[in-house]
Amino acid sequence: EVELVESGGGAVEDGGSLRLSCVASGNIPSNYPMGWVRQTPGGTREGVAAIGSDGSISYRDSVKGRFTISKDNAKNTLYLEMNNLKPEDAGMYYCGAHNGRLKGAYYVASANFHYWGQGTRVNVST
Repeated sequence: EVELVESGGGAVEDGGSLRLSCVASGNIPSNYPMGWVRQTPGGTREGVAAIGSDGSISYRDSVKGRFTISKDNAKNTLYLEMNNLKPEDAGMYYCGAHNGRLKGAYYVASANFHYWGQGTRVNVST
């Protein structure tokens, strides 16, 4: 069983920053693909950033240059550093993990993971 617990969400102003964390526990090898998916207030699910089983990193176009995904295997923790936040970045952010062997780009495009956390909310005001 894999458990993912996110934290770090909050309310910021346009241009602000947040750092999301996702602590993984259970039977989860260090090379499991992991990533972040968000659900917008309108209900759309979007892949945001992901690290593939080969270490490849991918981002959705709208967050490139502003968001950074990283992983600390010693702490079993996935991070998402978000800078210059915009109102369109608002939503519920979920951490995901997958038992496959695919590149990060697949998970950003598909927003498809096997395991999910409970989510952490990000609000960005103008």
